[in-house]
Amino acid sequence: MKEITLSATIENVEKVTDFVNVELERINCPAKAKAEIDIAIDELFSNIANYAYNPEVGDTTVKVEIQDKPQAVVLTFMDKGVPYNPLLKEDPNTKLPIKDRIVGGLGIFMVKKSMDSIEYEYKEGHNILKIKKNI
Repeated sequence: MKEITLSATIENVEKVTDFVNVELERINCPAKAKAEIDIAIDELFSNIANYAYNPEVGDTTVKVEIQDKPQAVVLTFMDKGVPYNPLLKEDPNTKLPIKDRIVGGLGIFMVKKSMDSIEYEYKEGHNILKIKKNI
């Protein structure tokens, strides 16, 4: 398992993505899975940057683990920001016309739909969000 800890800022989304992509390239991750993981990183790290410490800035640790049999990538996002379980947010009604939809929630919805599992816990002052993508 490898990990990186950075300030939770929008500017660091690219650094986290690059860090994870080194591991994905090492295992020859298929392009579609890599794209879905990259979107999830962008969404989750951006949410932490925008909401976890607002208006302050704190650190976020991202861990990447490669599992075998079946091969999977597990990413863990950890921060000490405001406790927030994004899995409790109701999924948006994507059947409504765009003008009638409530703003927000589409990003985490996309992550939930594209990952094979997603888990949240608040433990010892940390938000811990794990996503898993089978590849």
